[in-house]
Amino acid sequence: MTNAELLKTSLHASHLELKAKMSPFAGYDMPVQYTSVKEEVLSVRQNVGVFDVSHMGEFFVRGTDAVKFVDEMITNDFASAPVGKAVYSPLCRDNGTVIDDLIAYKLAADEVLICVNASNIAKDWNWISQFAPQYNCKLTNESDDFSLLALQGPKTVEIMQKLELLPKHDLEYYAALRFGNFILARTGYTGEDGFEIFGSHKEIKNLWTKLLELGVAPCGLAARDVLRLEVCYPLYGHELNDEITPLDAGLKWTVKLQKPKFKGQAALVEAQPKFRLAKLMLEKAIPREGYAVLDSSGQTIGSVTSGTMSVSINKGIALALIQKDQWPKDEKFFIQIRQNLWPAEYTSKAFYQGAHK
Repeated sequence: MTNAELLKTSLHASHLELKAKMSPFAGYDMPVQYTSVKEEVLSVRQNVGVFDVSHMGEFFVRGTDAVKFVDEMITNDFASAPVGKAVYSPLCRDNGTVIDDLIAYKLAADEVLICVNASNIAKDWNWISQFAPQYNCKLTNESDDFSLLALQGPKTVEIMQKLELLPKHDLEYYAALRFGNFILARTGYTGEDGFEIFGSHKEIKNLWTKLLELGVAPCGLAARDVLRLEVCYPLYGHELNDEITPLDAGLKWTVKLQKPKFKGQAALVEAQPKFRLAKLMLEKAIPREGYAVLDSSGQTIGSVTSGTMSVSINKGIALALIQKDQWPKDEKFFIQIRQNLWPAEYTSKAFYQGAHK
């Protein structure tokens, strides 16, 4: 795909003015970084940063069966979530494999917003839309009508107050509501406090300009990837893919088998995980996607699904899918980087503890 064929978000001209390094991502020409990855990560961890994530997809479900329909499409419990709540969940096929991971926002008893990954918009739509006629609701793909900003960092609330964008009662973590011309959600992909702000292209362009005027650091996809990996959030196409189930990727907590009915339920009741997700740290070397993971006897037992140098802890960090039946009893892991084997420290916790509410 040539640059001319790439899609552009409503903020594309601003990214070019800011001299951002641009790169293709999910069919869009997206900003990878503006200054340096380190500066942008630290802005989010210590202050506040903003990401253009307008490439994400937005589906709306409206009608008396809106909540029931969404609840029966996803593995997590959406039916019992109160109005004004967001729910993270995999979207699965009948065989239990993962089509995508998404967030569903219960905006009203009869209105749901589903935000999906940019690279999976068509795939998700093709799957979900075939079932909508069975319910008393209307499903619409409004991805082309919305832009989306992710404002993230410990000083987010201060910025939102300056912009008079924060409801008087504040918002809890994973809460969502309509506010003026925007949909606000206290969600994000960094582990820090923050908001994701949905709006028309015009409103988001105006908001972006105001944020930059207030000194908020624009941040690119490279920093976003480091931030999400530091707090061990999965990324579709890496920790999640079309061949595995949520049980393989450390997402058992999102699969509510006791729900009356959902797509993939029968398969997931019987499913035995083939993989186990490992969080691994290296003192010096930098692990990358696809690198082999070995046990202490030198046997390959899995591979790195995401890897980078952590800005926050100054170590190489990786998520890896390990064959469950080959998980080492001594929990000693090694990552092969070119001709060398590097010992990797296994941890059960996230590499970095963010400060979201």
